[in-house]
Amino acid sequence: MTYLPSMRTSWIAWAIWALAMPLSLSAQTSAADALLRRVEALRIAMIDGNKTALEELTSDKLSYGHSNLRIEDKQEFIGRLVSGESDFLSMELTDKQVTLSGRTALFRCRLDGNTMDGGKPGQPRLHVLMVWQQEGRRWKLLARQAVKIP
Repeated sequence: MTYLPSMRTSWIAWAIWALAMPLSLSAQTSAADALLRRVEALRIAMIDGNKTALEELTSDKLSYGHSNLRIEDKQEFIGRLVSGESDFLSMELTDKQVTLSGRTALFRCRLDGNTMDGGKPGQPRLHVLMVWQQEGRRWKLLARQAVKIP
C-alpha cells in the first residue's frame, strides 16, 4: 500500500511537469521572438539614423564595441549614427542565434553591410555579439562587441 501513494505522487508530479513544459517553451519562444523583433528594429534604426528609436532600443548603460576596438557609450553611439559620421547604407544580419537566461539574452550573428563613414565607403563583414537585458517588459541593448571576419 505504501507503493501506490508513491506512484500516484510521481504520476501527479510528472503530469504537472508535462503540462507546464509547453508553457515554459512557449514563453521562451515568445521572448526570443520579441528579442528578434527588437534586433530588427535596431538594425533599421541604425540604417535610418533614427535618434528616437535608437534611444528607446538601448540601455542608458550601453557599451558598444566596434571591431576597430573603439568603445562608445549610448550618447556616442547614437550621436555618430544621427550625425551621419557613422552611416550604414545597408546591413544584413544572418546566422542568428538567441540564448535566453532569465531577463538577459545573448544574440549572435554575422553582419554584412555597406557604410559611408566620413565620406569613405566600407563593407564591414563582422561577427557580432549583443547582450540584451529586459527593462520592464522591453528588451534593451546593454552591450555589443564585433570582430572582423578574416
